[in-house]
Amino acid sequence: MLPNCDMISQDDFFKPEPEVETDERGFKLYDVLDALYMDEMVKSIRNWMKSPTSSGVLTEEPQNTCDNLKDTEDVYILIVEGFLLYNYEPLNELWNRRYFLTLPYEECKRRRSTRVYQPADTPGYFDGHVWPMYLKYKNELEENASNIALELPTSGVGARGKRSQVAASSAHSFLLCSEHGNHSAVP
Repeated sequence: MLPNCDMISQDDFFKPEPEVETDERGFKLYDVLDALYMDEMVKSIRNWMKSPTSSGVLTEEPQNTCDNLKDTEDVYILIVEGFLLYNYEPLNELWNRRYFLTLPYEECKRRRSTRVYQPADTPGYFDGHVWPMYLKYKNELEENASNIALELPTSGVGARGKRSQVAASSAHSFLLCSEHGNHSAVP
């Protein structure tokens, strides 16, 4: 991780299960904006931007910091990760840099099957809800979003490290060349 780097995860803003709608097939609709407290997420990001040193956001301890970043003690980075970041307009005003990582169906399904969710995915949930919603929001993103710094498709796990290296390199270059002030929000 980079020095002075914090992270906000969209998963931390899910509504409790009773507040999440259910479709006609009985699937809980977690992969929609209405399943999340998005206003709270925006508020958390804005609070961090106002005062990154006292925001209360998860702070990662730096590991293997780059020599080039040793003189950037006043630079603070917020990484915001999530699956619907670019589909919520109030967030789009906040980004300094945007990355969209894609996975093919097989790899996404494999990864989803290894995660433990509460409540657990019901049979058919991935194919009946998760993947169709991913495609819907990805299409919306392709039609409406601009300023995506990088789209990094991959064919599977082997490329995951490469994607991370490319994104980290791009973010590092952005920080070294940035004239956007001392605070950066990077989804």
